[in-house]
Amino acid sequence: MENPKTYSRRSFLKSSALTSGGLMLSFTWLSGFRPADKMAELNLPEQWNQVTGYIQITSDNMIKIFCPNPEFGQNVMTSLPMIVAEELDIDWKNVVVEMSTHDNVKFGSQFTGGSNSVRMYWKPLREAGAAARQMLCQAAADTWGVPLAEVTTKAGILSHSSGKSAKYGEMASKAATIAVPKGMKLKDPKDFAVVRNSKKNVEGEKIVTGKPLFGLDYRVDGMLIAMIQHPPAFGLKLKSFDASQTLKMPGIKDVFTLKLYEDGFQQGGFDTRTFNDLLVIVGNTTWEVMNARKKLKVEWEQAGDVKDTLTGRGGKREVIIPGRLESSSNQLEMMQERAKQPSTVLRKDGDPETAFKNASQIIERTYNAPFLAHNCLEPINFFAHVTDEEALLAGPLQAPGWTEPTLSKLLNLPADKIEIQMTRMGGGFGRRAYGQYLYEAALISKKAKAPIKLMYTREDDMTYGIYRPMYTATYRAALDANKKLIGFHVIGGGIPENPVHANRFPAGAIDNYLAEGWEIPSNITIGAFRAPRSNFNAAAEQSFLDEVAEAMGKDPIALRLELLNRAKDNPVGKNNDYDAKRYIGVLELLREKSGWGKPENSGRKRGVAAYFCHASYAGHVVDMVMRDGQPYVEQVFSAVDCGVVVNPDAAINMVQGAVVDGIGNSLYGALTHKDGAPEQTNFHNYRIIRHNEAPKKIEVHFVENDIDPTGLGEPPFPPVFGAVANALYKTTGKRYYNQPFAVDMTKS
Repeated sequence: MENPKTYSRRSFLKSSALTSGGLMLSFTWLSGFRPADKMAELNLPEQWNQVTGYIQITSDNMIKIFCPNPEFGQNVMTSLPMIVAEELDIDWKNVVVEMSTHDNVKFGSQFTGGSNSVRMYWKPLREAGAAARQMLCQAAADTWGVPLAEVTTKAGILSHSSGKSAKYGEMASKAATIAVPKGMKLKDPKDFAVVRNSKKNVEGEKIVTGKPLFGLDYRVDGMLIAMIQHPPAFGLKLKSFDASQTLKMPGIKDVFTLKLYEDGFQQGGFDTRTFNDLLVIVGNTTWEVMNARKKLKVEWEQAGDVKDTLTGRGGKREVIIPGRLESSSNQLEMMQERAKQPSTVLRKDGDPETAFKNASQIIERTYNAPFLAHNCLEPINFFAHVTDEEALLAGPLQAPGWTEPTLSKLLNLPADKIEIQMTRMGGGFGRRAYGQYLYEAALISKKAKAPIKLMYTREDDMTYGIYRPMYTATYRAALDANKKLIGFHVIGGGIPENPVHANRFPAGAIDNYLAEGWEIPSNITIGAFRAPRSNFNAAAEQSFLDEVAEAMGKDPIALRLELLNRAKDNPVGKNNDYDAKRYIGVLELLREKSGWGKPENSGRKRGVAAYFCHASYAGHVVDMVMRDGQPYVEQVFSAVDCGVVVNPDAAINMVQGAVVDGIGNSLYGALTHKDGAPEQTNFHNYRIIRHNEAPKKIEVHFVENDIDPTGLGEPPFPPVFGAVANALYKTTGKRYYNQPFAVDMTKS
């Protein structure tokens, strides 16, 4: 990914408007779509950078579609262009796809997260494709002197009953002069020819042949390498350092300190601060900087309480970050004590207090889960070249639109002087939504007065945050004398956020329902982890529902369907955030495809779970065996309702990945602390799933409907935890309440 020359995105957009005499059409839900502006004079660069947010049609009928959203393996670089291609009515083999740079004028945040990419772009990209097709048809109609209604398209060819025909490219220049139509009629889903038909990953060949795609591949002439020596424990800060020996090491240019945020700095929606005082080493190569960093002599001291000012995602507020050195054992004790104190009522239906008072049987269980590290395959990195006039940054980032405003304030540069180029991410699912490493890179470059690549080692990445929070929840169910469920209560808390989604199932299905939550502040940095909060809720809730079903003498799926039918036909409350009918459809499909309850499967040790999050529904049946005293998931059946499935093979891969990810995290994942220091620093002591522990078969099924896509990256992940927990009970005869389950098994 050599990039010796750079050009501003705006000058490039102007110059590329007339390229190949073609049509370039912007698509965005913020600005609508319009033909690119033309300029009388052009000074074309010898080498072009990527362009943001355009469909480009060349005179030789090649169609280039620029993917606006960051890619970290969820395959949006294929699925988003497929949406455009569908309405544009082109032959997929003629499509070239490139990743765009960031441009918040065209696309707003360009945020990859929350399973939003396909859901949010579905209509805008269809409209963009349909508008471009209409303009091409109009150009042909005007050229041939025929009515617009008589011009048809197929696979990039314009035709008329008179026998006249033309490739899109032949009409592209004329089409660019036509006003963009609005209110385009979109295809009926039954007529889809590209969408719902599997397409290979457009970057697949580049990935397997090692072509430069990732932030780690990015380099420019004169680039230096930077690393940060951060405190060994959360709650510490820099006191003093001696870099005399470090500066004598080969290739080292400088050692200096920086502050990430000055006192009183207002952090934005996805800003965070793990360690604010940066001790930076800059040198020629990664190896030289790594070795020189070991020669630093550093003294650390306790940071004390710190006040942060936050804006966005909840409004402006001040938060006190405690300065204590935290240990996992003490954290669990703190959570147990806090759970006994009054909590915030998040939802209350009916009279749950009376229901529990009059109950013939009360079932109560408590579930615990540790911090989890993301462990992206590609460690954190970012390139920055900052001068007094402008800034160029490039690397793996999920939320450039959320990052740019803070970067503008930190550098004291207007947004139009900042260029953020998005590389393919080697993993993400929340970790790269928080841009402090980009800010670090930019500030280091500005101080060093040179282009730099900031590098984290694997140990840096694992011990620097950002983690899935530590959670606990207690569930209670009240049964009457006839084993009828008459009351339900969940109280959940965490460090430093509570996990409870109060308006999700089984809320709305039980007359007497209470949900409460609480939090304990911490200096351990947390953030989004694939399906935030849901990945714990689903484990606890779905495990508990199995115990309730057993106490009621009901089949686990039958109980869930009974409750969901109540929520569908006669719901309690008006704030239920799930569609009971879609939820039912997933469970029924799962029951059918897995053969749940059939005599031929009676010998299998299996568990089930289903969950709603991020606007979609997913469920799994897990078949488990014990080998050499250890649990192994042999086979998984999965059912998902995510609306229209754009690229089926890629969607199946996404679900399969979620299953393997969920099994590994539920059985093995844990990050613990002692006196503020993470006890796991690399894969030698942070346990992840091995190849031989992955299921031999994962069978994925989708509910077929014409609902607009509702997200897929996160929804399949949470119910895996609950299905594994329930399968463990069937396999071992014991219930496990503490993650990771494999560790809990050794304690029982």
